[in-house]
Amino acid sequence: MHDLGFIMQKQEELILRHQAALIGNYGKLPVVFHRGEGSHLWDADGKEYLDLFAGFGGTILGHCHPALVAAVTRQANTLWQVGNQFYTEPQIRLAEQLRSKAFAGQAFFCHSGAEAAEAAIKLARISAGPDRFKIISMNKGFHGRTMGALSATAGPAQQGFAPLVPGFTHVPFNDVAAVERAIDAQTAAILVEPVQGEGGINMPNPGYLQALRALCDRTKVALIFDEVWVGVGRTGEYFGHQNFGVTPDIMTLGKALGGGLPVAAILAQPQYAAFFKPSTHGSTLGGNPICASAAVAVLDELEKENLPQRAKRLGVATVEKLQAFENRAKIMQVRGCGLFIGVELAIPDALPVVHAALQRGLVINVTQKNVLRLCPALTIEENDLLRGLEILDACLGSI
Repeated sequence: MHDLGFIMQKQEELILRHQAALIGNYGKLPVVFHRGEGSHLWDADGKEYLDLFAGFGGTILGHCHPALVAAVTRQANTLWQVGNQFYTEPQIRLAEQLRSKAFAGQAFFCHSGAEAAEAAIKLARISAGPDRFKIISMNKGFHGRTMGALSATAGPAQQGFAPLVPGFTHVPFNDVAAVERAIDAQTAAILVEPVQGEGGINMPNPGYLQALRALCDRTKVALIFDEVWVGVGRTGEYFGHQNFGVTPDIMTLGKALGGGLPVAAILAQPQYAAFFKPSTHGSTLGGNPICASAAVAVLDELEKENLPQRAKRLGVATVEKLQAFENRAKIMQVRGCGLFIGVELAIPDALPVVHAALQRGLVINVTQKNVLRLCPALTIEENDLLRGLEILDACLGSI
């Protein structure tokens, strides 16, 4: 049934139950994880793994971090959910944290990065007025799989879902002139990831984001930064845009914000936030007290342990190690910042490397078919990180 020999009977049974009960929309790897601690995972048969992917970057502090466990436990014993027609302190504290660490905007909370993208698109459109509704986004960008976010996401993800939401234009990443040509009197916003995640950890050219900021200022178009991947310390700053000295009008967050719980947000400059009046947008469970408390704890730990700076330091060490691999000839390019690193391989399909890594007890990921993604928890022990890279080098040597 599976080509990985270490799958034992208990996991086989669980996988069969899953396949009978759940829709098969995910490309699953044949491992059932049962327990996690820090950057270590154990499957249902007791095999241990080193995690260099952190659940699509979501477990930014590692698995079962004591501060998150304590924060969630305290809140679960106090107040779970009352609805957004009432005020709750955890939401307020989380919004204040975002304001103090990013920019003096105002927050809206939801559950996922796709929902944050939808909120940002709606806010940009309603603030621009009825005659301006177009959104410019980038090729190889990714913003989610709901219909508005999907319409902003050029490429194969759109296949089978036409007609999409009208008003979206896609231009090449790092091409300011293409963006300028695409802007017209109906343009409401430019939507861009400061560093492209699903697109292959693609870095902006020097001056690119600054030029987009200047272009938006000149044409009175909103600049939206999708920081679902690069926010919350991963790139060596609290938020990805801080690496480049450019502040957006609207920022979307998700993944790492809740440390693994479903927390997402937009943070909008006040002149934009004012357009979300009662009944224009909402979320039943968005920012519920338990998730908000977890997100506050994440941001507290980032500051307390200076984790963005640690991510920057370990990112440099990771790139140096990758460039010194014995099997370096199989790597075309290494790119990224902080602990958000893409390793583009000189082979068309990197999935066999992911499988080889799993066999050796290492969790990594592939995107764009041949780009390995490394995004471990910011708390990973340095010796674990180096050991994981040694395993990866051996895996490259085996293919």
